[in-house]
Amino acid sequence: MSLIQVERLSVRYGARTALSDVSLRIAANEIVTIVGPNGSGKTSLLRAIIGAIQPSAGRIVHADNLKIGYVPQKLHIDDTLPITVSRFLKLPGGVAGADVEYALKEAAVPELQHEQLSQLSGGQFQRVLLARALIGRPNLLLLDEATQGLDQRGSASFYQQIETVRQATGCAVLMISHELHVVMSASDRVICLNGHVCCEGAPAAVASAPEYRALFGTGTGGALALYRHEHDHGHDHGDHCHTHNQDSESC
Repeated sequence: MSLIQVERLSVRYGARTALSDVSLRIAANEIVTIVGPNGSGKTSLLRAIIGAIQPSAGRIVHADNLKIGYVPQKLHIDDTLPITVSRFLKLPGGVAGADVEYALKEAAVPELQHEQLSQLSGGQFQRVLLARALIGRPNLLLLDEATQGLDQRGSASFYQQIETVRQATGCAVLMISHELHVVMSASDRVICLNGHVCCEGAPAAVASAPEYRALFGTGTGGALALYRHEHDHGHDHGDHCHTHNQDSESC
């Protein structure tokens, strides 16, 4: 069952086209990574899915009763603001203490509940943002380069927690990242985006596709094998990269 069906989506900002004729689906319980160079329309795609921008053409179909949790690329908080993690997670109101405890436990940071937000490390703050996205018990979790600014170890730990969340809650995950060797290995399926969908499929298949290599070279291909882990064999999404009707030179 598809939670999200994107059909021939185009997004324009004035005369500039950010996305053109993009179609994709997100199924229940799968982790999908979108990769692409800067300016390829990755964030525009997420913003269209959550309804923050209106498509210029095409449509996005949500499953009935779909709940979406969103972890942004960054969130600026005034360092002088005296607010605890618990208080932050209850904003703007109506969130029960039990929901806060649940979300922090799922994000693997229950000990942070009474800490001051301003005293958290970058990695801790990202876990709190993850907890905030999980409070509503979403069945689709969206992450927009959620580990930006973290070191490689912190990023790997964060993505391992995303896999744990997927297993514990059954939610699907759609994430964007520039950390190809870590993120692609944590995915069931990869979509290569550059204003349009260049190719998609299992991580190893995408890494060897001409369209992918035209964008990123061959440096990540060998790294994928080093990071494969147990769930890769439990979610069979095919071994082939499906290319789209675009010239790979322009991809």
